[in-house]
Amino acid sequence: MSNIIPASAANRHQWWRESVIYQIYPRSFFDSTGNGVGDLNGIRTHLEQIKSLGVDVIWISPFFKSPMKDYGYDVEDHCDVDPIFGDLETARTLVSEAHTLGLRMIVDLVISHTSDQHAWFKESRSSKTNPKHDYYVWADPKPDGTAPNNWLSIFGGSAWQWDTRRCQYYLHNFLTEQPDLNFHNPKVQEEVLKVAEFWLELGVDGFRLDTVNFYFHDQQFRSNPPAQSPDQMSAHQSNPYGWQEHIYDKNQPETLGFLEALRQLLNRYDAIGLGEIGDSPARSLDLLVEYTSPERLQLCYSFDLLGESRGGTYWREVIERFESKSALKNPDSWPCWAFSNHDVIRTATRLCPPNGDRKANAELLLALLLSMRGTPCIYQGEELGLTEVAIPFEKLVDPAGIEFWPEYKGRDGCRTPYPWTSESGGGFSVTEAEPWLPLGEDHLALSFTAQDQDADSTLAATRTLLGFRAGSSALKLGSLQMLETNPELLVFKRTYVDAECYEQVLCIFNPSLAPLTWTCPTELKTDQLLLGSQLAKSITDELAETQSAVIPAQTWCFVKLS
Repeated sequence: MSNIIPASAANRHQWWRESVIYQIYPRSFFDSTGNGVGDLNGIRTHLEQIKSLGVDVIWISPFFKSPMKDYGYDVEDHCDVDPIFGDLETARTLVSEAHTLGLRMIVDLVISHTSDQHAWFKESRSSKTNPKHDYYVWADPKPDGTAPNNWLSIFGGSAWQWDTRRCQYYLHNFLTEQPDLNFHNPKVQEEVLKVAEFWLELGVDGFRLDTVNFYFHDQQFRSNPPAQSPDQMSAHQSNPYGWQEHIYDKNQPETLGFLEALRQLLNRYDAIGLGEIGDSPARSLDLLVEYTSPERLQLCYSFDLLGESRGGTYWREVIERFESKSALKNPDSWPCWAFSNHDVIRTATRLCPPNGDRKANAELLLALLLSMRGTPCIYQGEELGLTEVAIPFEKLVDPAGIEFWPEYKGRDGCRTPYPWTSESGGGFSVTEAEPWLPLGEDHLALSFTAQDQDADSTLAATRTLLGFRAGSSALKLGSLQMLETNPELLVFKRTYVDAECYEQVLCIFNPSLAPLTWTCPTELKTDQLLLGSQLAKSITDELAETQSAVIPAQTWCFVKLS
């Protein structure tokens, strides 16, 4: 594959292209009040530790006022902080102190739906003549009283809930307590843009946009057809949501117009929009390319790297699919890549080969994440190599886990408290209060304090990798060219060229459990090892001598090209 997108002077001044994002799940970061739940002040007191990683932006999952049916993703008041996390003044102080340390801060903007306790919904459901009667998606039943169509909720069952006040169904793509807003109503778009402006005025640097491809629905309420192939099925077969092609309940063309209006607002504040695209691999990268442009969002991420698939062959295929779609449809498109977040099994558990070395695998994945073309996002705990925690059923709080247990155990296992120390309780709380989720016992040995002064730790490797990326124009902004390899190897070249800089970095990854041989193309001249795992030291010498090298198992390295 040829180089896709050359570096440009304009790109150098778009801060989000060069940044690394660190996602914080506030309930589980640090409890500063002693009630067992993390809070905004807890984040504030650990900003120095976050800064020490070498990241540039923090993304904080929802902390708005909420009944917590979906733990903050059911918003009751978009312009207030839930008391469990603090208040507006705490949020303002957190933004200010983050900026003082040179950290930008984005917040989760949840606007595809609200809580059923939101004032808008209370008015909307009160009558069909209320001024906000069409702020949500309402529909009459079929003649036999059943739901308007076959649309399904991600949390199980129909996406329609009967409301006895209006004698109509309302749409909820998630929980029944999370009714969907009607974005076809211009007043709704105005309202959510006001919400965004409220937080921009408070000082945030942008938003992670929850479920951005869910904003609009088909106004004819047409039923979805069945899914055509297994790769479009949901990750856990117990959920019938994956049995449909979701072409009418989301992904509507009207989304583009709203994103353009949002981008105009963001541009006024030099702020960013990072969209979450939840869809099958058949559509996700097409939507990502379509949604990211100078007129729409700066960034989007999909779930292509957040599933169970792993290995050099799969990761190469994802990268090549994105690069080819970008080249054909939108060379300005810019992805945000992540291997882990608050919705999926932790990377160290999900993507480590059976019998593999978890530490080596965690560091290889971080190196890969930080060398792909796009903006990397690291979920809290990845820098420590944390594993998924097995939560017993009686301790579950995630509604998805409770609904689909035991085939799908939900998202609680990746949301457990962050281990700051190796002592009992992990230093998560200022008191000995029981945390809202059980701490991972094997996490104590991986705590921040235990790894902080250990030069051979995953935390140290993370800092080294982030420091290297920060000093490499090729990794931050360069083009990407995939090179031919053994299918299980992943090898690509990053190239940056402008009037002031010429840099080429060869990136080599062997995520498998066997050593593999790679032959360097004769036109490439390797110079020196820039960075790599302990087993990678001899690779540069071998390539210089014979153009071939044995790449040890679970090894990665960056090599300078002359």
